[in-house]
Amino acid sequence: MFAEERKNLILEYVNERKKATVQELCENFSVSSATIRNDLRELEHNRLLLRTHGGAIKPDKAGFEPYAKEKEIQNSDLKRRIAAAAIGLIDNGDTIILDTGSTTAELAKLLFQKSDITVVTNDIVTALTLEDHPSAQVILVGGRVRKRFHCTVGTSGKDMLKSLTVDKAFMGANSFSVEKGASTPDLQQAEMKRLMITISTKIVFLVDSTKIGRNSFVQFGPIDCMECLVTDAIGENDRHALEENGIEVIIAG
Repeated sequence: MFAEERKNLILEYVNERKKATVQELCENFSVSSATIRNDLRELEHNRLLLRTHGGAIKPDKAGFEPYAKEKEIQNSDLKRRIAAAAIGLIDNGDTIILDTGSTTAELAKLLFQKSDITVVTNDIVTALTLEDHPSAQVILVGGRVRKRFHCTVGTSGKDMLKSLTVDKAFMGANSFSVEKGASTPDLQQAEMKRLMITISTKIVFLVDSTKIGRNSFVQFGPIDCMECLVTDAIGENDRHALEENGIEVIIAG
């Protein structure tokens, strides 16, 4: 087994069980304790888990946020499925917002199926993805670059957004719950997201199932602001509560 493959499997193991000891990881992956400790050290450096004395735990703290590079490899199949379900909500000629995030970045890759669209984004990777789109107008929101998060925040970007009106916003979130809606660990990122919602006629949230039922530090999108949630799976109680509030729930197949 390659080292990167083992680290991904270790991460899945810890996420599923909430915690793991060095000993059980050694037994499960048939490697030495020194190898496991090195793997855990690197995973912690990339903000994917938290090391503890004798093991590691899943990072469920409200203020925790993985870097963009690490988000790209987490639940990537779920994100692609969600993007494939969301592309049908975009029409030729639409003016849309693509929020920063790994799931919205997957949606950006599918926008080559659409024509004559205008895309507003504060995500640098999304802007680069769409640079070669033959008929898309891409508007990159300025501001301070959040290092290692591939996006912009700050006053200049907010001032720019305030002057715009768009048809649809496709929003990401670090966490989502029926009680508190969408939330994120970062205050400035939350401000940008709130403004994106304010200038949009229709709000769609793209949230994979691992984020549902959790809350991060700052709420930016209560459920009464949204028209649609696209996810890969959701509990029946949560789905019923959202639909009772007039929110369409699309399950990506």
